Amino acid sequence: MTLTTVPVIFDLDGTLVDPAGGITEGIAAALTELGLAVPSQAGLDAMIGPKLSHSLVEMARVPAERLEDAIRIYRAHYVATGIAQGRLYPGIRSLLECYLEAGRPIAVATQKPEGLARTVLEHHGIDGCFSFIRGSAADEAAAASGPAGKAGIVAAALADLSTLAGPDARRAVMVGDRAQDVAGAAANGLDCIGVGWGFALDGELRDAGAVAIVHSAAALQNTISRLDPVSAAALMTAAQNEVHTDGNV
Repeated sequence: MTLTTVPVIFDLDGTLVDPAGGITEGIAAALTELGLAVPSQAGLDAMIGPKLSHSLVEMARVPAERLEDAIRIYRAHYVATGIAQGRLYPGIRSLLECYLEAGRPIAVATQKPEGLARTVLEHHGIDGCFSFIRGSAADEAAAASGPAGKAGIVAAALADLSTLAGPDARRAVMVGDRAQDVAGAAANGLDCIGVGWGFALDGELRDAGAVAIVHSAAALQNTISRLDPVSAAALMTAAQNEVHTDGNV
């Protein structure tokens, strides 16, 4: 398959879906039930995006022996009430439907457990827009020290896309709202477009190396569209080089 449209890998929370308190309230509820200190609202917001087990240990200082309980309580709260609190960011549904209709290969790569990510996307009615959905393992406590992280999840999504696009999948671009999205993309040789409507701190995406930072779905679509002619030109140049090489053999 030869592409003149670049594949896109999207982060989930803070990029496609605004959790609207569903995540932070669940974390606060879990910490409160366990008698642990609850971070400030800014601290809770900073926990959206990274792997939950990492956030609980590193940011909320949850003891290792209580991590499994904290995740269990949080997940029960999130499934019961948190998912319903979320909403799609403005323009996201139209953007995804446009890509689906155009046949652009798109995937999700999130540190949310993969099964739960599917549930969230189904809740918002956008799961069918994606060719592939990749997330973390279901047992987050056991995977807390695992090596994969965001880079491994992006790698899995990229491998999926290669089944549709072959080597052209390497032209994919990541879209995310946190530094770990940029790092996960870079670890796989991909650029990352940062979205300014998520949970990044001031300067976080720029300092992480995002190639662009956009502030609306329309700007995101325009930025991605500008990559397409570059891909087309690269394909044409490659074809011309092949002809030239054949002529000299």
